[in-house]
Amino acid sequence: METAKQESAGTVTPERPRALPILQFLSCVCLLSLLGSCAAPGEPTPPRPPVPQAIADLAVRQLGDGVLLTFTLPRRSVEGAVLAEPPAVEVYRGVPPAGATTGKPSTRLVFTVPSDLVAHYLREGRIELLDSWQPEELARHSGEQVIYLVRTRASKKRASEESNVADLRVYSVAEPITDLRAGVTQTAIELSWSPPERTSAGAPLRSLRGYRIYRAEVEPGAEGAAAQDPSKAKLRVPLELLAPAPSAVFLDQQFEFGHTYLYTVRSVVGSESNPAESADSSPLVITPRDLFPPAAPKGLVAIFVPATSSAPAHLELTWSINTETDLAGYNVYRSAQLDTLGQRLNAELLPAPVFHDMSVAPGERYTYRVTAVDRAGNESGPSEPMAAEVPEREP
Repeated sequence: METAKQESAGTVTPERPRALPILQFLSCVCLLSLLGSCAAPGEPTPPRPPVPQAIADLAVRQLGDGVLLTFTLPRRSVEGAVLAEPPAVEVYRGVPPAGATTGKPSTRLVFTVPSDLVAHYLREGRIELLDSWQPEELARHSGEQVIYLVRTRASKKRASEESNVADLRVYSVAEPITDLRAGVTQTAIELSWSPPERTSAGAPLRSLRGYRIYRAEVEPGAEGAAAQDPSKAKLRVPLELLAPAPSAVFLDQQFEFGHTYLYTVRSVVGSESNPAESADSSPLVITPRDLFPPAAPKGLVAIFVPATSSAPAHLELTWSINTETDLAGYNVYRSAQLDTLGQRLNAELLPAPVFHDMSVAPGERYTYRVTAVDRAGNESGPSEPMAAEVPEREP
């Protein structure tokens, strides 16, 4: 092709543009198409359902004809987001097949707690669920190993991963105690009951490890309702283990007069490392009253004190101090005869074991007795009498 040349008029004829190759053209079209599709709004991606974090602190223990499960409910999803509401709970139980000695037993779903009911099982920050067994079923598996695991679910689409596996040996427990009794002494509430003779399934009870005593204090003002129906008693705190007892009697020395307590007793079977408690005994509500007076004071002494420039002649009484922890004070009585208590001399209780009788007359003989009074108003018997004479005045 011949190049352009200057014409005589002085103008230049430009070179004709070359055509783009067909592949380069198609590439440009495709690129523009892709850029256009990226700029357009896409379809919204549906949010994934939250999956709660797996429970890691599942613990189990037998309680009566059932197994009590305790654990902390997850509050966050596996992504770390706070769950909008408590997740539902699924409880799984596994029992080894008859004759099986090795391998992990398969589990089955035994019950579910819906999300809106989970809060009813919250106790001091942990969930408490009781898996109730039929007594006959428990008797069939008595002494066998059982496993539990728990899953939670914040949506129907996907549950959490399995919790840690908790295991225990279950036992056929003793029948509940039905005749819990109580008596009150000055130093203790004495509980007693009849030892159980059969299991909850009705079979003879072959062994018994002892008992566990549980106690709770009733809310002030709710004593009357609790006495009428102990099962509906309003408690200040839930029942707590007070102490074990090797026999069917227990002395509770950790009590206060005037407070109302609810007691229940559970029998214990099983092994030392894996004890199993019976169901609660019939509850007992009692309000111990302090009807026990202090001991009579001892060591009463009366001394005549002559008159001085600042005080008239009088008799000074002293005696040994009482050791009762609830002592409120003392009363002093005076009589002209040995066989009568006479008249009380002090208007208010005496806080200390000393008294000055300033109302004595010369030449008279008086007999004194002292009593002790506790904070409940109980008055002791009188001390041994002490006679004293006031000398005649000198002429």
